[in-house]
Amino acid sequence: MTVPPLSATTEPYQATTADPTPVSPRQRTDPRLVVSLILRKLGGAAFVVWAAASLTFLMQALLPGDRATMLLNQQTGQVQERSAEELAPINEMFGFTDPLLVQYLSFLGGLLRGDLGVSYQLLQPVTTVIGDQIAPTVILTFSSLVVAWVIALVLLVLTARRVGWVSRLFSGLEAAAAALPQYWLGIILLVVFALGLGLFPVVGGEGPLGLVLPALTLGLPLAGFLGQTMRAEFERTLDEPFVLTARARGMSDTGVRIRHVLRHALLPGLTLTGWAIGSLFSGAVIAENVFSRPGLGGVLVDAVNGRDLPVVCGVVMLVALIYVIANLVVDTAYVLVDPRLKLTH
Repeated sequence: MTVPPLSATTEPYQATTADPTPVSPRQRTDPRLVVSLILRKLGGAAFVVWAAASLTFLMQALLPGDRATMLLNQQTGQVQERSAEELAPINEMFGFTDPLLVQYLSFLGGLLRGDLGVSYQLLQPVTTVIGDQIAPTVILTFSSLVVAWVIALVLLVLTARRVGWVSRLFSGLEAAAAALPQYWLGIILLVVFALGLGLFPVVGGEGPLGLVLPALTLGLPLAGFLGQTMRAEFERTLDEPFVLTARARGMSDTGVRIRHVLRHALLPGLTLTGWAIGSLFSGAVIAENVFSRPGLGGVLVDAVNGRDLPVVCGVVMLVALIYVIANLVVDTAYVLVDPRLKLTH
């Protein structure tokens, strides 16, 4: 078969079993495809945020009992019936007596302005309450994500399709790690490495040392889940013709795994990363309480115990927003890893 010469502006393309659909350079770079993808994803993200906002509003509006009475009782520390005169200032401040539709529209308007309401307990803007404690939680979340990916990728490259028992052993360990309850794992790590061996601080802990055990608490189960998700694709890709060609050209086994196979195995893991960030962010609440770390964990626990619904709803909205943003970033990374996905999107 005669291969036509390539022009200066045309990139060579080789179709393989793992790459069945040829994509022209024009399709890979057509800005209309990118704009269409972004608009669809932004529309889906807006719907998720709206749904989360509506649910958080209903959590407050449909709570049994009078919200003004509950708020006044929390402020005074006394549980008793309140007169209309006592409740009037609170109802006027928070708009509790307005029609439900008016409250809903006011709530959505506040969200568009970045206003999540006022904390019932602290009488401070919810954005201030959350903003004061969000940094430690964000640091813990992304540290855990890095830990999970590093562990998953290292074990995958070193153990996939090795001697039979090695691959089966680590596959089983990944499954076991994925099933570990975070609260139980955190307590075990705390007892063994902090109380027993004294390698890490028991309570709180500033700096990198104080971050190690909480990050492992969240990262180990996710590493097992990512490893299980990517292992099958990694081992399947090892049998592809382009991998055999790379070996025939003298490339080392480790080089083949890292340069050629790993890229294909990343796609299933990237699919889960958006979900994983939201899961880690909410799981940070558990880790922060186990290790007595500052962050949104303590804020949320105090808000739930004190029935401070604006703060609870603010944290829920924040988790939803982080989930949406993370998934948008993951979709973009998908296209960068495999440009053909622009067409399927």
